[in-house]
Formats: sequence, C-alpha cells, structure tokens
Amino acid sequence: MAETIDILITLDENYLEPLHVMLTSLHVNNPAQDFTIWLIHERIPDSKLQQLNRLLAQWKMTFHEIKVPMELFSNAPTVERYPKEMYFRLASGKLLPNTVKKVVYLDPDTLIINPLSSLWDFDLNGNMLGAATHAGLTNLTEGFNNIRLGTDHGYYNSGVMLMDMEKVREIVQLEDIFKTIHEFGDYLLLPDQDILNFLYGKYIKEIPEEIWNYDTRKSNVYLTKSLGKQNSHWVAKNTVVLHYCGKPKPWDEKSNNRFTLLYAHYQQLLKRYNDLLS
Repeated sequence: MAETIDILITLDENYLEPLHVMLTSLHVNNPAQDFTIWLIHERIPDSKLQQLNRLLAQWKMTFHEIKVPMELFSNAPTVERYPKEMYFRLASGKLLPNTVKKVVYLDPDTLIINPLSSLWDFDLNGNMLGAATHAGLTNLTEGFNNIRLGTDHGYYNSGVMLMDMEKVREIVQLEDIFKTIHEFGDYLLLPDQDILNFLYGKYIKEIPEEIWNYDTRKSNVYLTKSLGKQNSHWVAKNTVVLHYCGKPKPWDEKSNNRFTLLYAHYQQLLKRYNDLLS
C-alpha cells in the first residue's frame, strides 16, 4: 500500500477558490494516492472550511486545519501580493504536530498534472528542504540575490517544497526569523522567500524546476535551454507541478498564456464536483 502523502498549505480566505482548483488537479492526477491535507490559517470562516472539507471528503482525503494565533507574525512586513499567511510555512515546524515527519508544501496557484509521488520520494540527502530555483536563460537573478542577501547559492522559490519536518523543527527558530524581519524588513523584496534563502538556503537541496516547479511564464526559456526538448508534449509527460507565478493569475480574465486553458479545464472539473455536492 502506498504511503500517505502529507500536503501543507498556508493561505487566507482570498485564495480558497484557487486552492480548490489545485486540489482538484491533485485528485485527478493521483487517483489511487492517499493524501492528508494540512491547512494553516489565521481567520478563514468555519463555513468555508466546512465547504473545503466536504470537497476533500468526496475524494477521501483527510483534512486538518490549524488556526494560528492572530499575534503571530503581526509585525512582519507584508505587501498586497504577499499576505501574512506566507510566513506560516516558515513556522510550520512549530505549528504541525510532531507526528508529521515530512510534507510537500504547495502554493495555491499551482496545478499538479502528474503523480506527486516522485517528489515525495525525492532523496534530500540529509538536507532540510528540497526546492527549485527559477534561473532563466542567463541566471542573472542569482547573482543579484547573492549580492542583495549575502548568499552563495541559488535563489530558491518557496512555492513548492519538500520539507523534512524533523530537520525543520531542529533548524528553524522563530527568534531568528523575527530578528531578520526586524533588522532587514525594509529591504525584503519577497519577504518570506528572502528569509528562507538568507537564513536557510544552505540547508536546501535543489530540485529540477522544469519537473517540480515549472514557471508557466517561462515556457520559451525552458524550450530554449533544453534545445527544443521540453516542448508541450514533454511537459505533459514529465512535469509534475505547474506554478502560475506572477500576474495575471490564470483565473483572471486578462490571463491568456498557453497554460491558461489547462487551468480553465480544472476550474470546469471543480464545478462538476461541486455540482455533485449541491
């Protein structure tokens, strides 16, 4: 029997609908896999949590919600696109029960288009996290972020991560996060991601972005870097996680890139599942 995969999600009420779409894709493309969904939040209404639980129960997914004290990260820097909830993944070692040994963290603006077990089984070689960089053609952003943050490694994207929770509990200290926010808060461009790289980048094992954190804005970059190999057919067979980074998001009317139609497809599937529940 396959091992249950623990999925970690941290968000606010505004991202619940994209979460439902992401979970639809997770179910459709992993039909025989057991999942436990852990949702860390601050103030999502009970009625909406119950709606989510009904959807997950239909797919026989186990659901747990953890409500964070309102004062946690109350002084952390936030901007419109990056609410306070983004910090909860950094604090997950303190918030999840000790029985949880490993999780896959997923942003809600992702789609899972192939079995996730390949990421779950990825060997971290003793590292705390597995995460991808979004290097681009020239990798200029790595050099910029190394100078900006004083690091000597790739700049890891925090939207998809394999997390060894035992090591997270050992290494990640809230006091270090609070100190970094206090000292460098005004200079953090992507606050939680900057903190992740600044404090914990040396504990991260790089995972291939084209498989587990495919930036849908950069399909031409992947195609060029792979000398034409990573075309749409390759992505359909090999990519596990599509990540709709940046704006517009695929649920916005302005979105019309080559992956918008696929997202709309899972929106329609979700509607059918919801119709069955009503």
